[in-house]
Amino acid sequence: MRTIFLSLFAGTLAFAQNAAPIPTMKQLMLDLIHPASNDILLAIARGGPANESEWATVRRSAVTLAESGNLLIMPGRSRNQDEWTKDVKLLADAGAAAYKAAEARDVKALVNVAGALDASCTTCHRAYRPNVFPQGGGTK
Repeated sequence: MRTIFLSLFAGTLAFAQNAAPIPTMKQLMLDLIHPASNDILLAIARGGPANESEWATVRRSAVTLAESGNLLIMPGRSRNQDEWTKDVKLLADAGAAAYKAAEARDVKALVNVAGALDASCTTCHRAYRPNVFPQGGGTK
């Protein structure tokens, strides 16, 4: 049994290390990261989730943002490794904080995430999307 597990684990690990990103950066942003951040920011703008369904949406979106960090640092996606990793960590940390707030149903803590979430998006977009921030963008 142990040998089977180790073989499966080694195979899975080898696959994960050699896996190429499937969606493009644009697809990740448009179909995963942007909608998740919007869900959280919309809940905050409305004064916090009003019911269990809305808290569940925030939790799912927060997990999406937190785990998106792993997708964004996959080989083939990272840009300037050091700066890119720092920028990605801002997003993952904001997602983790939003998840913690949603788990606790803490509206105040969720509201406090808004600035960090906005900063993570703005920091990265200024560097990597100069068409979004034409003045002073595109430096990385």
